[in-house]
Amino acid sequence: MTKHTSEACPLTSAEAGSDATTVGEVAISLDGPDGAASGCPVSPSGYEAPPVPLSPDSLTWRYFGDWRGMLQGPWAGSMQNMHPQLGAAVIDHSTFFRERWPRLLRSLYPIGGVVFDQDRAPVTGAEVRDYHVDIKGVDEQGRRYHALNPDVFYWAHATFFVGTIHVAERFCGGLTEAQKRQLFDEHVDWYRMYGMSMRPVPASWEEFQTYWDHMCSNVLEDNWAARAVLDLTELPKPPFAQWLPDGLWAAQRKLVAPLFVWFTVGLYDPSVRQLMGYQWSRRDEWLHRRLGDFVRLVFACVPARFRKHPRGRAGLDRASGRIPVDAPLVHTPARNLPPADERDNPMHYCPKVS
Repeated sequence: MTKHTSEACPLTSAEAGSDATTVGEVAISLDGPDGAASGCPVSPSGYEAPPVPLSPDSLTWRYFGDWRGMLQGPWAGSMQNMHPQLGAAVIDHSTFFRERWPRLLRSLYPIGGVVFDQDRAPVTGAEVRDYHVDIKGVDEQGRRYHALNPDVFYWAHATFFVGTIHVAERFCGGLTEAQKRQLFDEHVDWYRMYGMSMRPVPASWEEFQTYWDHMCSNVLEDNWAARAVLDLTELPKPPFAQWLPDGLWAAQRKLVAPLFVWFTVGLYDPSVRQLMGYQWSRRDEWLHRRLGDFVRLVFACVPARFRKHPRGRAGLDRASGRIPVDAPLVHTPARNLPPADERDNPMHYCPKVS
């Protein structure tokens, strides 16, 4: 039995603080002295065996971690934040709105590692999970939240899965129904890497579609955290483009920010567009798909390896023998690290890099 898959694995339900809320198969401590006890491991007994990582020939390896996924970043961020508990957690605990670009760019490394780290993926998944141990509180409406509530944690993963479908359908030529079912099955195996309760995970592709429709129609909220993701009017320069003149960055932002919001609205389900007060026409849909076709044609000129984020590219290189299978994992460059006053916070991925 393997109880701990990362050095920081939170306490099991039997060790929870005195004020523990049971969520699914586990207990979540909201007031325990350690700020721990959570949705991992799967049960108080731990794993029966480590989960099996996704293989290089999976569809998830093909479509996830593609740089085209950055184009659906505002969709993913806003959809996640529309969840009442997740949005409250972001407002109260996240540094995202203090450092939007670094926070986004560094998070791609461990998130991608859960897919591409092969035998090390369960450890990466447990590390990602453990960043959320102390993210808990009470929102402005008096509702308690915890980031390791299995329903909340799975919702974020569901947006990764649907985002992968969006990338494949809008930018990569589309998917068959059989491929969508395969991606669904793979997203279940992917989720196992976190060591979370599997209770919220739908049992089939059909059940997932019902789940997604329910979340979009009945659970998501129009809140500040989601609106803030869509507000790109003051988006600062990314760390890798600090050389750009401020005036040039501001000028392009006036053009690009509305385009990104429009593109994001095109990815929303109709019920989410209605929730957020957006209109969408047949002409919008036609233009949206033509933009996707243009992106696909441009990326056809990019070598396959370089379409991938560095963590995904390293996974492909290990699988092909270009680098050893035990080569060190690729980590974020120092320019993306958290603010200096946050680097000792266990909530952050903060590797020792120069």
